[in-house]
Amino acid sequence: MDAAGVELVLPERMALEDVEGWVESRRPWVERTLRRYEQAASEIPAVDLRDGGSVPFLGEPLELRVVVERARKRVHVKRTGDVLTAKVATRSDLEYALENWFRARAFEEIEPRLDDAVARVGQSYEQLQIRAQKSRWGSCSSTGTLCFNWRLLMAPAAVLDYVIEHEVAHLDAPDHSKRFWAIVDARCPDRREHERWLKRYGSALRLA
Repeated sequence: MDAAGVELVLPERMALEDVEGWVESRRPWVERTLRRYEQAASEIPAVDLRDGGSVPFLGEPLELRVVVERARKRVHVKRTGDVLTAKVATRSDLEYALENWFRARAFEEIEPRLDDAVARVGQSYEQLQIRAQKSRWGSCSSTGTLCFNWRLLMAPAAVLDYVIEHEVAHLDAPDHSKRFWAIVDARCPDRREHERWLKRYGSALRLA
């Protein structure tokens, strides 16, 4: 489930009447959750992919300029101040172009923050990866590979910094034990505020 609606994944042999009954029994919860997603989307910088619209970057809106050039072979996205210009061959290329731009910026923004975070606590990591995940903001593997969701670049910088600190703490404590949370709280005293922000607004951090 997200702001766009509900997707069900069901057993192949499940009877239609059972599906309808299951959905109906959960209708109040589904409706409440969808309302929460809709409210969240209205309370943060909007994603509007029309020419003259906007996209959030580290929690602040960038004006979007869309230039369609039919003969263009490759998409091109460039930021100038608070304006983000996307040159595409067709409108259908726009989401792809913007996601690629956000992924590249994710490396630029996250890598120095991550390097600072591990240096402060005398740790190190093996590799940084940027991924597109629906329900996870970050992860830390047993081999020291740290992964982050590119959509974090649409959240406020303080929220991004919290997720980085959260994953760096896993280098010392690979679980979510009391020791882990004690480490996180010591490094990020406002972590509950940032967790609430992600829970409330995370579903709206999307291009479509």
